[in-house]
Amino acid sequence: MTNMPLPAADMTAPVPVVLAGARGHGRWHLANVRRLQHQGRVRLAGICELEPLTADELIASGFQAGESPEQSDDFAALLDGTGARAAIVCTPIQTHTELALTAAARGVHLLLEKPPAAAWADYARMSEGVERAGTACQVGFQSFGSHALPAIRELMNTGAIGTVTGVGAAGAWVRDEAYFRRAPWAGRRRLGTTDVVDGVLTNPLAHAVATALELACRGRSEEVASIETELFRAHAIEADDTSSVRVTTAGGLPVTVAVTLCAERAGEPYVIVHGERGRITFWYKQDRVLVQRAGHGPEETVHGRTDLLENLLDHLEHGTPLLVPPAATGAFMRVVEAVRNAPEPAPLPAPAWETRHEGPGGGARRVVPGIDSLVAAGAESLRLFSELGAPWARASEGAAS
Repeated sequence: MTNMPLPAADMTAPVPVVLAGARGHGRWHLANVRRLQHQGRVRLAGICELEPLTADELIASGFQAGESPEQSDDFAALLDGTGARAAIVCTPIQTHTELALTAAARGVHLLLEKPPAAAWADYARMSEGVERAGTACQVGFQSFGSHALPAIRELMNTGAIGTVTGVGAAGAWVRDEAYFRRAPWAGRRRLGTTDVVDGVLTNPLAHAVATALELACRGRSEEVASIETELFRAHAIEADDTSSVRVTTAGGLPVTVAVTLCAERAGEPYVIVHGERGRITFWYKQDRVLVQRAGHGPEETVHGRTDLLENLLDHLEHGTPLLVPPAATGAFMRVVEAVRNAPEPAPLPAPAWETRHEGPGGGARRVVPGIDSLVAAGAESLRLFSELGAPWARASEGAAS
C-alpha cells in the first residue's frame, strides 16, 4: 500500500475500534486502547475472540464492573454491528490476510500485527486489497516508531561512521517448553496445508530482522538481491528456534541476523550499523543508541517513541504519513518467504543442547551452550553460524532472490 495521506476525517468523536485477539499479546493492545480511550481519541467498540473475555478479564484490563464492549467471534459481523472505523488484528499469523481483507472490504482502517502474513502471496494479496479499498494499514513493528531510527539514518547519511559496510542484528532470548504449547500454531511451520511459519526469525525476534532491513534498505522488497538461511531447532517443534540469515541488498550491502530462543541468559536484542570509521548500536526495545567512531568518545542517547495506533489515528485525522505501511515490510516478507521455502529446520544433536529447570515454576527449557556468544559474533562479523564454526551448523542450503 502506498503511504499517501488520507483526506482529513471528522475526528471530533472518538474513533470506534474493534480489537481482534485480546488475549496473549492482545492484552497489550487492549491496555493501549484503554489508554487512548481515556484521552478521548478512541472508543473500544468491540472485541473479537473465539471465547468472550470474562468479567474478571475485563476488570483486570481496566474496565469497570458491568462495563463491557460488544463481543463476538464473528469479525465481519462485529465490524458491521459496531460501525468500527479502525481495527486491530492480533490473531494467529495464518489469519492475518483474511481478516485484513475483511476489514478493508468495509472501509475499516487497520493496525495489523507482525508478521503481516505467513507467505509472500498472502502478503501481496493483503497489500493489494487494502490499497484497492483505499484503507490505511499499519503493520505492528513497534520499533519503527522509535525516534532513534531517523536519528540513526541522519548519522548514516552524513557520514558519521564513514561508508556503511553492513548491518548486523542479534537476539538472545529465553523461552521455555511451555511457550511452544501456548497455542496450536505455536512453533509450527504449517497446520495441514496452511502456512504458519512461526519461527524465531519470523515471529518472536522478527523485529530484529525488520529493523535491520529498515536501516539497510528502508525495508523495500525490491532492494533484496539474495537471502541465505540457516535454520536450526533445539526444541521438539517444527519451526526454527536458533537461526541465522543473511540478506544481500541490491547495492551489495550484507544484512546478517543471528537469533535464538535457547539463550544461556536473556539479553536485549540489538542492531549494529557497521561503517568504515565506526559503528552505531541500536537496542530497539529500549530506544537506546550508542555511537562509536574514530576521533570521538562513545556517545549514548535514549530516544522517544511514537505509538503505532496513535500514528494511525494521526494519519486518519491529519494525513500524517504512516510509520509502517505494508511496503515498508516487503524486505522482511522476502525473508519470511525464504524461511517458508527453506529446508525443514535441522534438529540440533543432543550434545548441542541441555535442559534446565529455572524460574519460580521450575519450567523446563532447552539451552544451547555457547549460543549467546555465537549470536553476538554473527552480528559483529556479519557471518552465518556455519561460517563462525558452530560444530552443529552446516552450510546454508537455501538462497532466494
